[in-house]
Amino acid sequence: MKTRITELLGCKYPIIQGGMAWVADHTLASAVSNAGGIGLIAGGSAPIDYLREQIRLCKAKTDKPFGVNIMLMSPNADDLAQLVIDEKVDVVTTGAGNPGKYIPAWKAAGIKVIPVIPSVALARRMEKAGADAVVAEGTESGGHIGEITTMCLVPQVVDALEIPVIAAGGIADGRGVAASFMLGAEGVQIGTRFLASTECNIHPTYKELVVKAKDTDSVVTGRYTGHPCRGVKTKFSKKLADGERNGTLTPDEFEEITLGSLRKAVQDGNVDEGSFLCGAIAGMVNEIKPCAEIVEEITAQAEKLLGVK
Repeated sequence: MKTRITELLGCKYPIIQGGMAWVADHTLASAVSNAGGIGLIAGGSAPIDYLREQIRLCKAKTDKPFGVNIMLMSPNADDLAQLVIDEKVDVVTTGAGNPGKYIPAWKAAGIKVIPVIPSVALARRMEKAGADAVVAEGTESGGHIGEITTMCLVPQVVDALEIPVIAAGGIADGRGVAASFMLGAEGVQIGTRFLASTECNIHPTYKELVVKAKDTDSVVTGRYTGHPCRGVKTKFSKKLADGERNGTLTPDEFEEITLGSLRKAVQDGNVDEGSFLCGAIAGMVNEIKPCAEIVEEITAQAEKLLGVK
């Protein structure tokens, strides 16, 4: 399982844990890094002092590389971009925007820069801007998504770039890793499988929804707002989907009632007002395990399928 990604990031396995907002804290990130992957702390729009503390707590729990995900549409993106330099973070992944203006400073600080991209065009722009690798994220992913499937997106991005490509979206076991490698990826980013990990500090109701989800239990809402999101089917997400379809919710009303809904899911397990974001692969996630077991199982299965010795 040695690839350009393991060499670039200094990790044992080419597995990156998704930087899930309100979910990916220092406990989860350090556990994944200690298991041989790359853990990520989600920046989101959290206060800078809190994120500084999360980074330092993660350093106390692991001596392995880990990173921070920066959502570029956040109002504090500029401050967080400087924070990762000040705290000497190993890796930065980015989403929801173009990180081009930050890349020179990050690179000068020795940070590995890996934007998450939903299209070939943006992937090319990121390579020209100096990115070290990209995450090609298919529409199967949880949270904010593009429209191209992982199967279609990854090989096209691989063909278009010289830098290594990490596949994301619909990957929860070694078969997904092996398939991604066959498409030309040299690493994978996994989010939903780590929701059902012992070290993931989300509400038990959230974990239960993921573990009990069937193949048809994910839904995409918010396309008409320009910010489509995939999550578990609940009464709340059905209300959103129905309002979007029949016009009883305007885009502004949709944005208003979903404000803070992820926090309500993660912290409170509120099924009436919470958005339980997860990928379409949740139907394959059937039990809660420590991150170390998850990573070892995935890599052992992938190595067997790929003939790695």
